[in-house]
Amino acid sequence: MAAELRRLRADAGLSREQVAEQTGVNEGTLYRIETARARPQRRTLIALLDLYSVGEPMRADLIELSRSADGQGWSRPYQWQLPGEYAVYISFEAEARAEHNYESLFIPGLLQTPEYSRAMSQGVLPAATEPEIDERVQARIERQKLLDGPEPLQLWAVVDEAAVRRVVGGRQVMAAQLEHVLAMMKRPNVTVQVIPFDAGAHPGMPGSFIFLEFRDEGDPELVYVDAQAGDMFLESEDDLRRYRTMFDHLRASALSPARSADLIASVKEGRLE
Repeated sequence: MAAELRRLRADAGLSREQVAEQTGVNEGTLYRIETARARPQRRTLIALLDLYSVGEPMRADLIELSRSADGQGWSRPYQWQLPGEYAVYISFEAEARAEHNYESLFIPGLLQTPEYSRAMSQGVLPAATEPEIDERVQARIERQKLLDGPEPLQLWAVVDEAAVRRVVGGRQVMAAQLEHVLAMMKRPNVTVQVIPFDAGAHPGMPGSFIFLEFRDEGDPELVYVDAQAGDMFLESEDDLRRYRTMFDHLRASALSPARSADLIASVKEGRLE
């Protein structure tokens, strides 16, 4: 429902601010509805459908969907431990056709082994309890199932060499992690490139991000930024253009997939010495 309401607003050519002005629906409330963090009240949904000129049968379908929507999905058991924005991101990722992921310090989540994921979570969240760490690791394992199946997610990951060389969880854990990345790179739906240290400064140095493209062409693309100040979803055309261009520059700065595999293999062998 959240995806459909975003699409309807985009088709109407309206910003959230304009919708708030014309319906009286608070802009923050609209954001939570469109990111699946809140279910709209019936009067709110009807006001939106009226503004977007939604007719039957879609109108009845959305009203019924709102009545029955309760956040079902594989991530639901884990959401009590996951940040709200991250849980929302998981629901968006499950709908995606392709994911472009840049990481400056970590191996991408969809390519992490459980051992690496656990060590990374413990390092990043030193105050987290073991049950909280368990929930995060399990959520990541469930996410990785998107890379399997008859229509798997198309993953294109670009990582800084720092992510490959940083020893997370100890030498053996890191060696196994790099071996897993090399194995995943053999899949037709997984592409990994490494930006070497000698490439110098590049557009990804300010931080990591994920660019999602959806199976339904009516769904707008989405950028997810995980930052210390809080996670963000970006969907304006200016932001999408900026991050799309940034990822193109990162791919151009990186080694080819074949040379990236050679670098990862050489680092892995160094871990085993």
